[in-house]
Amino acid sequence: MPIHSAQLPSSIVNVAVAVIHYQEQYLLGFRNTAQHQGNRYEFVGGKIDPDEAAIDALIREVGEEIGINISNNVAVKLGRLHHDYGDKQVCLQVYKVALTGLQFEQHGHRQYGLEGQALSWVSKSQLLAGDYPLPAANQTILAWLQLPEQLIITYPLAHFIENPNASEAWLTYHQQHLPQGAWVYVRTKANAIKAISQQLEVQLAKQLMDFRPDIDCVLPNNIGQTLIASKQDKHLSCYQANQQLKACHLTHTELMDWFTGATNGLECSQKNPECLSADQPLLISCHDADSIHAANQLAAARLQQQQPPVIGIFLSPVLATQTHPNDVPLGWDKWSSLAQIADMPVIALGGLSPMMVQQATQYGATSIAGIRQFMQS
Repeated sequence: MPIHSAQLPSSIVNVAVAVIHYQEQYLLGFRNTAQHQGNRYEFVGGKIDPDEAAIDALIREVGEEIGINISNNVAVKLGRLHHDYGDKQVCLQVYKVALTGLQFEQHGHRQYGLEGQALSWVSKSQLLAGDYPLPAANQTILAWLQLPEQLIITYPLAHFIENPNASEAWLTYHQQHLPQGAWVYVRTKANAIKAISQQLEVQLAKQLMDFRPDIDCVLPNNIGQTLIASKQDKHLSCYQANQQLKACHLTHTELMDWFTGATNGLECSQKNPECLSADQPLLISCHDADSIHAANQLAAARLQQQQPPVIGIFLSPVLATQTHPNDVPLGWDKWSSLAQIADMPVIALGGLSPMMVQQATQYGATSIAGIRQFMQS
C-alpha cells in the first residue's frame, strides 16, 4: 500500500527565538492571518539555517526583522522546546536578550518591523497574564519568565537546633528576614533532626505562608502535594496555597529515582510513591551532566503529557559553601558548560551573593539563589 504524504512524519523546523526586553517591557510582533498560527503575537525569531549556530541565527533574525544589532548584547539561553502542531513540528531555541537604554531609545518607538509586521512593547505583567495571545509552543516560555532574578532558600531546622523550640525559632526568623515579595524555596528537613515528620513540615510551610502572604513559595514535591490536597485548614485556605505555591521541588535523588523508573518503563519510582506533581510546575536540583540529561527527559515528558512544565533547575555548587564544605565546587567555567546542555532556565546556586547577579548572567544563569546572604538583616 502506498504511503500518502499526510502519513509521513512532519519535518522539524528549528527556530531561534529572541525574548527581547528593556527592563519590564517586552517586544512582541504580530502574525498576520495568512501565517501559521496567525492572528497571534510572537517573540522575534526565525528559522535556523542548516549548519548555522542558534546564536548566529538569533542575531541575524533580529537584525533582519527589526533592525537591532544584538551581537554585543548578552543573550541568556532560556531553554529548548519541542512542539507538535499536528501539521508542523518545531524546535524552539529560546534566548532572553536585554536591550541597552540607547537601543530602546532608538527602537522603542517603532510600530512596525522591517518586514511590515506590527510591533508592540508590553509589560511583563500583561504578557504573563495572557493579554497578548501567543502560539501554543510559547506557553512554556511564559512559565519560564515567571522566575525572578533571585530566589531565597530557607535555613534548615538544624540551623536552630540549639534553640529549645527549633520549629518556632525557624518560623520566627524567616517571618522576619525574608524580603518582601520574594520567591522562597521552603526547606526544613535536616539530618540533625531525624524525628522531623512530614506533618510538621507541612505545618511549618502553612504557617510561614499564612504569616507572609506576600511571598511566593517553592515546596518539596511531597509537601506541596499534601498542602494543595488539604481542603480544610484554619490558617491557610486552599485558594491562598494555590496562589502562593509557584512550583514543587525535586531533589537530585528524587530526579534520578524518577529517571531510573522511567527508563525501566515504570510510571513512578518505588522510592517516590507520591510520584510527581501533575498540578504544579517543577524546579529540580542538578549537579552534573547525568542529572541535567534526566531533567531534560522529565521536562519533555511533562510537555508531551500536557502537564505544567519544568520551569528551571538549580545547578550547584558554583562556589564553595559553608553548608556543604565537602562538596567540590564546579567553578564558573564548568558551571557554564553544564548550563548550556539544559533545556530549561538554569539557576546558579552555591556560595553566591545578590551582588553576583550580573556575573552569573554573563555565564548563562537566568537567576541566582542562596541562603544567608539573601536574607534581610
